[in-house]
Amino acid sequence: MKRALTIGLSVVLASAMALVGCSSQSAKEKTLKLAYVAWDSEIASTNVVKEVLESKLDYKVELLQVEAGPMWAGVADGSADAIVAAWLPTTHESYYTKYKDKFEDLGPNLDGTKIGLVVPEYMDISSIEDLKDAKNGEAVGFEITGIDPGAGLMKSTAKVIEEYGLDKWNVRESSSAAMAAALEKAYKNQKPIIVTGWTPHWKFAKFKLKYLEDPKNIYGGAEQIHTIARKDLKKDHPEAYALLDQFTWTPDDMAKVMVDIQGGMKPEEAAAKWVKENEAVVSKWVESAK
Repeated sequence: MKRALTIGLSVVLASAMALVGCSSQSAKEKTLKLAYVAWDSEIASTNVVKEVLESKLDYKVELLQVEAGPMWAGVADGSADAIVAAWLPTTHESYYTKYKDKFEDLGPNLDGTKIGLVVPEYMDISSIEDLKDAKNGEAVGFEITGIDPGAGLMKSTAKVIEEYGLDKWNVRESSSAAMAAALEKAYKNQKPIIVTGWTPHWKFAKFKLKYLEDPKNIYGGAEQIHTIARKDLKKDHPEAYALLDQFTWTPDDMAKVMVDIQGGMKPEEAAAKWVKENEAVVSKWVESAK
């Protein structure tokens, strides 16, 4: 009797351990890492994708906030599973070219983006060529307020300085948040300021702004934001891959999330709100993954 009980307990214990092992393995298999740059637009999109993966497909998603270089390197070497923050063909062109054989491009998830130099509408300049005029440079201390140094936008701006012969000008490195704060302060006091900007961004909804014309077309025309996946993601995570492949939305969709975040809502809360209010759109992304 005692021997039978011991055997029975052993069987139960072994079964329980097997279930724990399966559960642990399953949890590991359902874990993803998404990398992104700390632009307001990419904070919005990455958090929305995270919310959908977790709430609809039971994944556990880790977000990796990095600069553009490490973001691309991560998806290329497999330390990140995917990014939904690839600005192409111009902004991230150098990274795309460098790693082009080491990832899978799932195509655009948003159309109608743009980058360039941005100023308040009350400033009496309309073109980058106008920055050659000393009085325009003196008005802002020959300074352009930039973002993080690894951003493709900053690389393009360095080329603008060179190609337009703006030798006296300096591009101040900061961050997306610091740039927006400097713009808000200047705008409130009706002071001149020039910033590196991009669309979509909540600042265009809050302030009256304009892009400076770029006759040399260094910043390029309208862009797209692409979804990039690591090699073998489709094999390892077919559900997640299918959802990422279907993920697409509009600048207006993105703006709603950005405005909520800028208004004080946490990114994950703003993302959950958008997903709840846009079930029809989300269902189209998810249906092919199930």
